Parts: sequence; structure tokens; C-alpha cells
Amino acid sequence: MRIIKKYPNRRLYDTEISRYITLDDVRNLVLSGIEFRVTDVKTEEDLTRSVLLQIISEQEHEGKPIFNTPMLAQLIRFYGNAYQSAFSEYLQKSLEMFASQQQSFQKNFQQAVSSNPFATTVSELTEQNMEAWRQLQNSFFKAAGFTGTDSKHKERE
Repeated sequence: MRIIKKYPNRRLYDTEISRYITLDDVRNLVLSGIEFRVTDVKTEEDLTRSVLLQIISEQEHEGKPIFNTPMLAQLIRFYGNAYQSAFSEYLQKSLEMFASQQQSFQKNFQQAVSSNPFATTVSELTEQNMEAWRQLQNSFFKAAGFTGTDSKHKERE
């Protein structure tokens, strides 16, 4: 694991390449899939999450943001709430599933383009994605203590 030291002057020092780096360099580590840990140089406290949040904050100010105001307000409401843990797990699983589906879609698209473009239809992929999202949503609602989501789903079918 790559170790990055954060100094009191807010500078980041990458111990692997023995030089100071910027938040943009840390962002590039994330994009490259390189695992790292940011620690306070004096206390050795793990600051990785706060540095990642800082990168997200900067990204939100540039271009088109991912988080709109109502979404951020709802996120804040989950903190300290009885559903915080369930929501955190739901959000993590949702992001993992989205990334997996994105990879699967890209793979299927490349196969379709290189072989038979009619082999995998967009409607089949959409149905697979919708079913996966339904299952994830149902498990979130069950974990959060809500019931009846399966019956509502069955009534629609």
C-alpha cells in the first residue's frame, strides 16, 4: 500500500516516489486504481477519507456535479439516523453494482461490435439491470425495516 504523509502545512508527501504531490496527483492514483493511505505525519492518524472527500468537493465545483442540493440534504439526514448503516451499505452495493454493470456493458458492446451486433440487445441489458436494481432496492428496504416492497413489485407484474 502506498503511503502519503500529510504535513501541518497541508502538503502531501508521497513516500514511494519521495516527492510532494497535489490533490490532483492523489485523484490520479484513485483513477489508476492504486491503493494508498494518507496519514498525518505527527499523529499517524488515517486521513484518507478526508482527503478523498476534499477531492470530491473540488470535483463538485468543477463542471457538472454528481450531487445536487436535494441529494446532499438527504445524505445529511441519514447521519445519526437509525438507517445510516443500512443506507451506507445500500449506497456501497449500488456503486459496486453500477461499476460492475458498466464493465459488463462495455464488454458486451465490444463483443457485439466485433462479432454480431444483434447478439446482445439493449433491451436485454436494460431488463437485467432493472432486475438487479429491484433486488438491491428490496434488500435495502428489508434491512431498513420496511416491508411490502416485494408485494408491490409482484402486483405490477
